[in-house]
Amino acid sequence: MKLLLAEDEHGLVRALATILGHEGYEVDAVHDGMSALEHIRSVDYDAVILDVMMPGMDGIEVLRRVRAAGNRVPIIMLTAKSEVSDKVEGLDAGANDYLAKPFAAKELLARLRAMMRSTAALDAHTLAMGNVRLDVSACTLTGPSGCERLANRELQIMELFMEHPRERFPTERLLLEVWGGGGSGGAERGLGLYLVPAQEAGGDRGGCPSERRAESGLCARGARARRRGG
Repeated sequence: MKLLLAEDEHGLVRALATILGHEGYEVDAVHDGMSALEHIRSVDYDAVILDVMMPGMDGIEVLRRVRAAGNRVPIIMLTAKSEVSDKVEGLDAGANDYLAKPFAAKELLARLRAMMRSTAALDAHTLAMGNVRLDVSACTLTGPSGCERLANRELQIMELFMEHPRERFPTERLLLEVWGGGGSGGAERGLGLYLVPAQEAGGDRGGCPSERRAESGLCARGARARRRGG
């Protein structure tokens, strides 16, 4: 899972990057508001940790510009200010959560986990991971390469991946969860039809496993549609 850490205190950045890295997060670190905004615009992060008081552009202004551009990446604000009015300003500007300094690393990690859980399910019928959206009721997968309508098996596979973003699935579990039984030859061949083209289309481009699989699945759907049409 890829995070942006925007904080001008270099010592705090080093400490947090180490802690987050030990928890399995991939962390990009910047020390001013303009750099934070440029990174958010150019990289698809799973979440952002954004300090309020930074040189060049403060975190509230960065937040406002990110939300004005339609980017819904989860953002937790860090601040040395503890007044309620400051927290209200950040939340009204579009922050998902607020954490006042000084804070315990365990609390930051817990808030990150809670924030990711709450944003993974946009509503009762939509799952999200990074810039990929799965609409379960409409059977559609939407991402950078477009929107595709999914067949029933494809929908079940993608729903499973996106509901368990940090897990890897052996063949036996996929067969059980999606096909509802053991590993018959026909079921295993059917599973390969869905997964092999997705791996070929998407490759390993970083990010969390579910987002790679979701984006790859969308590319594979488009490639199969083009082959059928051509």
